[in-house]
Amino acid sequence: MSRLYSTVIGSLLLLSLTATQLQAQRIIPQPLQVQPVSGTFTLSGSTAIIAGQQAGEAKYLQLLLQEHYGLRLSLQTNATQNSIRLVTDKKLSDLGNEGYQLKVTPEAVTITAPTATGIFYGIQSLRQLMSKNGDACTIACTDIKDKPRFGWRAFMLDEGRYFKGSETVKQLLDKMAALKMNVFHWHLTDDQGWRIEIKKYPLLTSIGGRRDSTQIGGWNSKTYDGKPHQGFYTQEQIKEIIAYAAARHITIVPEIEMPGHASAAIAAYPWLGTTHQQIAVPGTFGVHYEVFNVTDPKVVGFLQDVLQEVIALFPSKVIHIGGDEVKYDQWKADAGVKAYMQQHQLQSPADLQIAFTNDISNYLAGKHRRMAGWNEIMGAKLHEYTDDKDAGTKKLAPGTIVQFWKGDLKLITEAVSKGYDVINSYHALTYLDYDYKSISLENAYSFDPIPAGLDPKYHSRILGSGCQMWGEWIPDTAAMNKQVFPRLAAYAEDGWTVLANKDFRLFSETLRKL
Repeated sequence: MSRLYSTVIGSLLLLSLTATQLQAQRIIPQPLQVQPVSGTFTLSGSTAIIAGQQAGEAKYLQLLLQEHYGLRLSLQTNATQNSIRLVTDKKLSDLGNEGYQLKVTPEAVTITAPTATGIFYGIQSLRQLMSKNGDACTIACTDIKDKPRFGWRAFMLDEGRYFKGSETVKQLLDKMAALKMNVFHWHLTDDQGWRIEIKKYPLLTSIGGRRDSTQIGGWNSKTYDGKPHQGFYTQEQIKEIIAYAAARHITIVPEIEMPGHASAAIAAYPWLGTTHQQIAVPGTFGVHYEVFNVTDPKVVGFLQDVLQEVIALFPSKVIHIGGDEVKYDQWKADAGVKAYMQQHQLQSPADLQIAFTNDISNYLAGKHRRMAGWNEIMGAKLHEYTDDKDAGTKKLAPGTIVQFWKGDLKLITEAVSKGYDVINSYHALTYLDYDYKSISLENAYSFDPIPAGLDPKYHSRILGSGCQMWGEWIPDTAAMNKQVFPRLAAYAEDGWTVLANKDFRLFSETLRKL
């Protein structure tokens, strides 16, 4: 009987641990290591938060529990049994800047990390383990050790096409934080709108921030809505949003398009282009011909002035300059541009773009910033409207971050082998404006930022991934949310979780509970 009794007890314990393990695993993104432990911790109004050195994260946790669970927990400095302890331990260097340990026992919850960011991410995991039970919450006991696979886990919002506003941006930042995404790539200028206040050039927003009508119905449509669209962020609003993001350990990387996608700026200041002709801010989507005249020192000075104000606003060490989809027709038709190219021995328009891009890179480096751009900045022919002879031969400035979005995946190998860091944003798997038939949730989940076959010696050159919410056909927040969610959760796991721990079935089950 004793042997049978022991077998039954052992089987029940195994079942208990399995259930606990399943509960503990139900986190998006999936943690690095999960060790199941029997039992539960009960979180109630009598539970205390022990802040230690992390007063900011403790206050965040306190507000989160109050707003989402109706629990009013006190902040204390002395350890108690019934507590959530936030502990900073610099010795846990193996966890990096974003890793954490989360230990839940029946007596207490302890989140330990070398940095405040790690503590914050431990809180995000904790909230997913919580189950509401009357006036309290239960948390399955577990021991988690976690850190991200990649250091760059980005979401991009295009507001050049449609202005969304501060509340929408803050809601997105909240969702990103819950999913441990750490870069908000903010596409603030494009042909159809300029969305950031530049004090030295007020017409950028008063003229460039407004269009009279907008194309609707798809790329080939001749139909327009007949409604004006406008909006921009003041510098004070941007400062507020940056602070909101920083409290959630998210870096905002601004994108100011150059030398293409420049129609809104040229509509405001026609001397920025090669023709100097007055144009209207276009309401038609697609690639436009207007480009900055980068051979004119006054135009380059304008762009440096803009970047100076951007740098003063954004703490980010990375500034994105776009550089994609530049139509070279206006450059090729301008006598002054052709003379400049001949004088500087530039063999093609792409070489002119690279030379300009390198000048901007040097300017940013002088301000202790690093330049990023879409992969056209390397000079390869990617588009049908570009002639083969227009491809570039010049070398891109060292230290540039190349954001890959289009072309043969071999271009990633080319970039990393030349010493460039890469963000993988391959459009066929990461563009959120694509419908769910083009990129299903499972396809989004399958994305690996490291392309198949890439030599392991270059893996460290892949900084991570970005998913992009382009806005041409996304006029409002409701339409945006349908495209972003739930795929954002898949991209979060792509960036955080090691391949061996990814499981689409488990992910899908967990997603239904979020």
